[in-house]
Amino acid sequence: MNKINSTTKRTDSGAITILIMAFGAIFIILLGGLFGFVSLQLRQSVERAAWSEALHIAEAGIDYYNWCLNNEVEGSCAVEKDYYDANGNPVGGFSIEVDATISCGETTRRQIISTGWTDAFPDVKRKVSVLYGKMSVAKYAYILNDNVWIGQDHEIRGPYHSNGGIRMDGDNQSLVSSGQEEWICTSSFGCGPSSFQGQGWGLGQCGDPCHLEGKNCFCPGVFTTENGSEDLFTFPVPAFDFDGITIDLADMKDVAVSSGVYLPPSADLDEDGLGYHIKFLNSGNFEVWIITELSRTEAYSEEEDWHYDYFTISDEYLYNTYAPPSSCSVVFVEDDLWAEGTVKGKITVASANLIDTDVDTDVVLPGNIGYTTTNGADGLALTGERNVLIGPQSPNNMELRGIFIAQKGRFGRNHYENNDKDYLEINGSIISNGRVGTQWTSGSQVISGYRERETYFDANLIYGAPPFVPTLSSEFEMANWEEIPDSD
Repeated sequence: MNKINSTTKRTDSGAITILIMAFGAIFIILLGGLFGFVSLQLRQSVERAAWSEALHIAEAGIDYYNWCLNNEVEGSCAVEKDYYDANGNPVGGFSIEVDATISCGETTRRQIISTGWTDAFPDVKRKVSVLYGKMSVAKYAYILNDNVWIGQDHEIRGPYHSNGGIRMDGDNQSLVSSGQEEWICTSSFGCGPSSFQGQGWGLGQCGDPCHLEGKNCFCPGVFTTENGSEDLFTFPVPAFDFDGITIDLADMKDVAVSSGVYLPPSADLDEDGLGYHIKFLNSGNFEVWIITELSRTEAYSEEEDWHYDYFTISDEYLYNTYAPPSSCSVVFVEDDLWAEGTVKGKITVASANLIDTDVDTDVVLPGNIGYTTTNGADGLALTGERNVLIGPQSPNNMELRGIFIAQKGRFGRNHYENNDKDYLEINGSIISNGRVGTQWTSGSQVISGYRERETYFDANLIYGAPPFVPTLSSEFEMANWEEIPDSD
């Protein structure tokens, strides 16, 4: 019988033990790694949830401070606050930073930065920056208080509103709204029983979409016979309170006297004074010239019929050069005003005679008005107590940038015989109490004014307009939202 070698048996048993221990160690290592991986994934998942929750908390901080702004309790609102869930349990907190833009003692907009975090991961933070401002009239390319006819050459990129009726034969890229359900379109607007022969409107008819009642053409609040985009027409809509959206000239004068630049009637400084000529300089300053002689031009307007315009400067001299105060860039001119040049920064200029209530002043635009930059840093608001009119000496190709407000009168260009120009571009807003018009036609021929016209609203000025520009809302609204990196 063979004998089993005890030494070999013990060796095999030891090898098995070693293998078990080795595989056991490997299993423990793998199991530990698995547990570590699962634990890491769980922690990362919880941390990602905290990262997402931190953004919600930061936005809650924005909402909280916006409530403070619109309820005018900003001074008593905390800049750091705990955040609770729906059950009242604390889950994190937020801190607020505010940078206010103040002009003429009024806060015009605020940059609010809110940083949010959770209690579970206080080092995981999200930061949101929001710009709040009050929406200004710069939202609109035009706001009018009268009936109007937009010619077929005119391209308009920006909302267009009139409290009156609108014949939109131009190319509108935005909403066109009227306060009227229906209006009487007269021959002054190219309407009438015999006005549309050859355009689908036969003799004795007003033509679709209008209808004849007696001798009057009744038309929809907004209609087109040429290029208008009818899907962008809306009427009737609530009328704008025109008195409410124009500048309070008395308040502006008081502020200009105390904090800005005030120019008295030019005749008080020079017995030959006939008004002021402001030339904006690309340095940010502006020159003030006193006008002592004006040449006349025969003109026609619906308000004055045939008359003489004294709009062309024949003689003037430099009175002074001003640097508008950075804290309150407001200029009030107690006289007629001519304005042109290149604007740097944001400035508001008004022309009005509040000394003699029987006299209303005008603003004349003899030349181009531009900005040094178009990124929103520059802006002009120019108000005429009565009219804002482009003069007969205006350039063949004219550019106007700014918000132009004709409080009691109109924005436009009178008819001058043998005075037709090529191109007018307006980048900004026209606020006009009366009917606007920068082109005169006879039949289908342009006989005065600008043959081609384009108007663009300036989106940069909607929430960042110059001082005293009227707003469309009393509440601060969100103008811009962005998440920014946390520097901690």
